Amino acid sequence: MTWWLSRLKVLKRNEVTAVRSPIVKAETEGFEASLFYAARRYQGVMEGLLTRCRTLSVLTTCSLHHSRYTIHKCYHHCAPGRGQRLVFSRMFQPQNLREDQVLSLDGKASSLTCKSQRLMLQVGLILPAGPGCFHLMPYTVRAMEKLVRVIDQEMQAIGGQKINMPSLSPAELWRATSRWDLMGRELLRLRDRHGKEYCLGPTHEEAVTALVASQKKLSYKQLPLLLYQVTRKFRDEPRPRFGLLRGREFYMKDMYTFDSSSEAAHETYGLVCDAYCRLFNRLGLQWMKARADVGSIGGTMSHEFQLPVDIGEDQLVVCPSCHFSANTEILDLSQKICPDCQGPLTETKGIEVGHTFYLGTKYSSIFNAHFTSAHGKSLLAEMGCYGLGVTRILAAAIEVLSTEDCIRWPSLLAPYQVCVIPPKKGSKEAAATEIVEQLYDDVTEAVPQLRGEVLLDDRTHLTIGNRLKDANKLGYPYVIIAGKRALEDPAHFEVWSQNTGEVVFLTKDGVMELLTGVHVV
Repeated sequence: MTWWLSRLKVLKRNEVTAVRSPIVKAETEGFEASLFYAARRYQGVMEGLLTRCRTLSVLTTCSLHHSRYTIHKCYHHCAPGRGQRLVFSRMFQPQNLREDQVLSLDGKASSLTCKSQRLMLQVGLILPAGPGCFHLMPYTVRAMEKLVRVIDQEMQAIGGQKINMPSLSPAELWRATSRWDLMGRELLRLRDRHGKEYCLGPTHEEAVTALVASQKKLSYKQLPLLLYQVTRKFRDEPRPRFGLLRGREFYMKDMYTFDSSSEAAHETYGLVCDAYCRLFNRLGLQWMKARADVGSIGGTMSHEFQLPVDIGEDQLVVCPSCHFSANTEILDLSQKICPDCQGPLTETKGIEVGHTFYLGTKYSSIFNAHFTSAHGKSLLAEMGCYGLGVTRILAAAIEVLSTEDCIRWPSLLAPYQVCVIPPKKGSKEAAATEIVEQLYDDVTEAVPQLRGEVLLDDRTHLTIGNRLKDANKLGYPYVIIAGKRALEDPAHFEVWSQNTGEVVFLTKDGVMELLTGVHVV
């Protein structure tokens, strides 16, 4: 306050000086005219002074408010800074979707034909917007952003460069490769006001090849070129089903590679496939790499990355001896012997979460995507394309990891790593409320990677049991409860490790030690 008062005196002194100058001027330019000028000038100065005084008053109030803000903890729903807490009551979490019985868009519970779809609707992770389209709610968006960060890390580790191409793709690009007709009704097509035809791209081979072809001075020194994006894709599915597993609008990572030779392109192909393997291993998912058909994308070699699960739509065969695996669409269904080792084949089902293609010059020859070789010759680039279903990986992971009643996430993708449950208001344990809130503050201060990852369930009108039930459903990797033992000296907190099912009682130091080892992307 003292600083603001001294500042006000300085402002007044400066303004008075500004008033004196026109009064002195009156002696040389005529008394009446100068007096009129001085009066107008003085009026403006006083108005400015009053405005500044009001501003100082507001700032002083803000300063006092700020001092209170830093003394008392602020409860907020965004990623917190110092002195702020993430609280459940501020989350946009559709409560009506967290009932035991949920309905699909058509109002029929029977339409919920897989576990991930039912659970994601039940806990409010997704909300139907139309057939095959969903609103992704805050928890889901957080998980997806984490998945994209892991994908970025793996793609950029092998030299990938991230770009972003338009969803609207001109029809002439697709007609050039004959895929405008080949894709049939799966393409979502539209015309603009000028009658020009477009599609909402399900994939971007044409667009990216035309982009690279437009760079006329591409040199062999720039190869291999690995361009990728993570964007919305569209496909006019005739029967959207299984929630995010098969929809009309979805997120996908698609990478396109350009190499100087067939040998180099095959090397890049292996490089990307290895990156996919590392990605799924980091997520803690069981996967298989299966030989597959090239389909409408084309090329001469293709592999699918599959998560084995009973509701999977792909029929697969696996050899336990040599780990050969393939989609049955490329094999004779009567074939029961592995082509690699002659061992017996077993059948299983899977969810396709990734697909890779060696394209050769299929697209580069159409769009004239050339590069200049070391000998100065203009040669066609050898290409590959590589997809990852981002929203499908999320749903598939929930499908394979969750129980029938509770969501379980890959640890790296959990929307929040920790949920803290204080005692119920008015209960015997309520005296431990300040203790557990202090624990929250200490964790977010001392464990930097968990800042923005710890959620306080402040619905203290509910019992601990009810909030624990919700926490189990939402799948936080760690739940910390302030129960009866939080009143002990020293206080002990009940810690649930959701992914292992382990429950332990730890002091504050024990909790800090446990959470220090949590990995966050």
